[in-house]
Amino acid sequence: MQLPRGTRDILPEEVTKWHFLEAAFAAVCENYQYEEIRTPIFEHTELFERGVGDSTDIVSKEMYTFQDKGGRSLTLRPEGTASVVRAFVEHKLYGAVSQPIKMYYNEPMFRYERPQGGRQRQFTQMGIEAIGSDDPAIDVEVISLAVEFFKRIGLRNIKLVINSLGDKESRLKHREALVSHFEPHIDEFCAECQVRLHKNPLRILDCKKDHDNPLIQTAPSILDYLNEESVAYFNQVQSYLNALEISFEIDPTMVRGLDYYNHTTFEIMSEEEGFGAKTTLCGGGRYHGLVKEFGGPDTPGIGFGIGVERILLALEKADVKIPAKKPLEVYVITAQPEAELKAVTLVNKLRKNGISAEKDYLKRKLKAQLKDANRKNAVYTIILGEEELQTGNYQLKNMETGEQEIVFEDTLETVLIEKLTNTKEEK
Repeated sequence: MQLPRGTRDILPEEVTKWHFLEAAFAAVCENYQYEEIRTPIFEHTELFERGVGDSTDIVSKEMYTFQDKGGRSLTLRPEGTASVVRAFVEHKLYGAVSQPIKMYYNEPMFRYERPQGGRQRQFTQMGIEAIGSDDPAIDVEVISLAVEFFKRIGLRNIKLVINSLGDKESRLKHREALVSHFEPHIDEFCAECQVRLHKNPLRILDCKKDHDNPLIQTAPSILDYLNEESVAYFNQVQSYLNALEISFEIDPTMVRGLDYYNHTTFEIMSEEEGFGAKTTLCGGGRYHGLVKEFGGPDTPGIGFGIGVERILLALEKADVKIPAKKPLEVYVITAQPEAELKAVTLVNKLRKNGISAEKDYLKRKLKAQLKDANRKNAVYTIILGEEELQTGNYQLKNMETGEQEIVFEDTLETVLIEKLTNTKEEK
């Protein structure tokens, strides 16, 4: 039996890296006063058709959709925002006294696409959503949180790119300009873009098949169609970014891949050598109509998503050293079978005192147990032989220096905690 294509096992030796990212992301989010939310892995298909947009590649090509035994159409979650906004509406969080509602998530997502480096059919996405404020300052808070997260995990060589899609009026004028621009030559584009022309022409700019067509490069810029309010909003975002000394570039062709965005959109990219053509690590933006679309009041929101697998790849390319997991602090070795009961109780006692402890479970000889302790990089070993069983005094060995000393059973935990604390401080 083998894994389904586009999925992977995360073995114990690799999980340490995931724990590092998860802890760093949670710490940054909580510092910014975002609270964790967890939503179901599958939702009603209509949620994503209405929220993400049926003209997007996600909905039209990539969703894992199935019927349950009751004949209902369900879909494995392809992205995080729609589910979080659905929860916001369903649980009437818009009625909470404290606004905006700020949430973060770290959950598996599913999309049917060709597996490649940093991209799987089951993947993990970290993200945040801030719902309930149309202040440009929170746009910058969201961007700042992402930038701080990348710096905290050691990714310094990154680039922030921003754009504005404007408000509804600005997008309508831009839409008309796009239709006029593409319509005379639409037969040069793929069948999907021909459908998008009148359904959602903005998606043509994001087409993976026709991205090299010269007409995309010369397409009308959204920035030329922003009304006065949208220009003021975008300028305010830039002003706040400058005030926080967050460097950025403006890319008027960046539209993102989802239908619900308006006003600020942004991406954060890796500029590490050898990372590959697809350098985007994080993408997000504003969505002013999504809450209303799901049956709630007209409430603005903003958020972003980060692909964990791509972050791990970026860390590898940047040669970032992930902090090691907690070491094995004590390996209890038995020199004779009669010591087994004492070893079991001693290991249990050490663990209850917060000391990482292990013993042999394969009935190996003394020499083989010492080799196993070395393989596991144990800081100390305790050898239990006939004398130790009779006296209750243990032989404690520092595996790095080779130094040995006798420790009384009653003071063992105290001595170990003191030694381990001193070792950590020295490092």
